[in-house]
Amino acid sequence: MSSNGNGYHHPTPELDEEHYESLIIPGRGKLEGVSFNADPHIEEAVRTILAAIGEVPDREGLQKTPSRVAKMYAELTAGYHIDPQALINGAVFSVAYDEMVLVTNIDYYSLCEHHMLPFFGQVHVAYIPNGKVVGLSKIPRIVEMFARRLQVQERMTVQIADFINTTLEPAGVAVVAEGIHMCGVMRGVKKANARMVTSAMRGVFREDPKTRAEFMAHINRVNNHQE
Repeated sequence: MSSNGNGYHHPTPELDEEHYESLIIPGRGKLEGVSFNADPHIEEAVRTILAAIGEVPDREGLQKTPSRVAKMYAELTAGYHIDPQALINGAVFSVAYDEMVLVTNIDYYSLCEHHMLPFFGQVHVAYIPNGKVVGLSKIPRIVEMFARRLQVQERMTVQIADFINTTLEPAGVAVVAEGIHMCGVMRGVKKANARMVTSAMRGVFREDPKTRAEFMAHINRVNNHQE
């Protein structure tokens, strides 16, 4: 964090894409079947935290906690290591279809980068093909890739939209994410019923109010049907 000399601190810019690209494990396109190992640095950090809050890390109930927590973080942040090319795996097909493709109610779980507490909910994704479509399973995998990182919901929503936009070059992309944030439920304001909604619109979804309204109407119908 830098200062302008008047006491105001400018936030440090986010890490560049080259840093995140260095975390990718080539060929890893999905997380099913992946074994997660405990990092000894995280284990030691957890032991330090346990002692700092007044616990006894060596007591019976906590002896394996550092290892469990380390494995948990490896699983919950596995999205950093997904190879986008392996994720898509050639599942982009030429199809003469130019109407809306919509995938709703994609469950996601992520970690807020501010408190490292969970936030979770559902993502709704739509795109209008421009000669190319992607396999159905790839949309939830794209959501998972970006959710399993330290995140803020706003950034995650934009990353999903931009990835689909770059991969398919469609006429438009729309993403709406709904989330419940434990940093606002368990601590702070403690508002259990507060939900955050974010959106990212690209192409015709941004330019054409009718197309955007059709997308939102589809989402509302699905949500109302569930109720």
